[in-house]
Amino acid sequence: MTANNVDIGGTVRERAARELRNRILTGELAPGTRLDLDAITAEFATSRTPVREALLELSYEGLVQVAPRSGVTVIGIRPEDVLDSFTILGVLTGQAAAWAAERLTPDDVAHLRTLAADVEALRGSDRIGDANWQFHQEIHRAAHSPQLLIQIRHAARVVPTNFLTVFPEHEHHSLEDHQKLVAALAERDGEAARAIAERHVLDAGRSLADWLGQTAAG
Repeated sequence: MTANNVDIGGTVRERAARELRNRILTGELAPGTRLDLDAITAEFATSRTPVREALLELSYEGLVQVAPRSGVTVIGIRPEDVLDSFTILGVLTGQAAAWAAERLTPDDVAHLRTLAADVEALRGSDRIGDANWQFHQEIHRAAHSPQLLIQIRHAARVVPTNFLTVFPEHEHHSLEDHQKLVAALAERDGEAARAIAERHVLDAGRSLADWLGQTAAG
């Protein structure tokens, strides 16, 4: 499962946008919630400017509404929109895996095995999301398609960076998929790599959509 396209760490604006995006995508901030600019500014120990920029970024993504008089209100994302977005992302990541299978070098495969082991070693840790993103990002880069990489980074915004923390039951399934994916890439089996990568993303999307549906119903 991929993670959000914002680089790990980053500026205050990037970190604020990433954290608020995670809360909205996982339903922690429900639709209709009014966001307190002062509270967010205090939480990130910053000035109002980077927080405003982060909220503007989220408004461009359709996750919040920024109005001059009513402030900032969470719009959220519908379960059906999550499924649509993850379907698109699955197709893109599947294509990246297929091209990577054709273009990876033996050293690249060895590096992917190391990254997969890094994810495995962080099972149960809050840091597993970062390692998981690094693993998938390396496959995306191995496709050697700048245009595809741009599209994936845009589509991946719908994936919470803390996905494996929110959905720990996906850890075992995710790690199994990693092993299968690396094996397919090592064998240069593009169609198998495509199928594994695409299913991996779609399974995550279904879990997130179901979670949001239950949260809304509750």
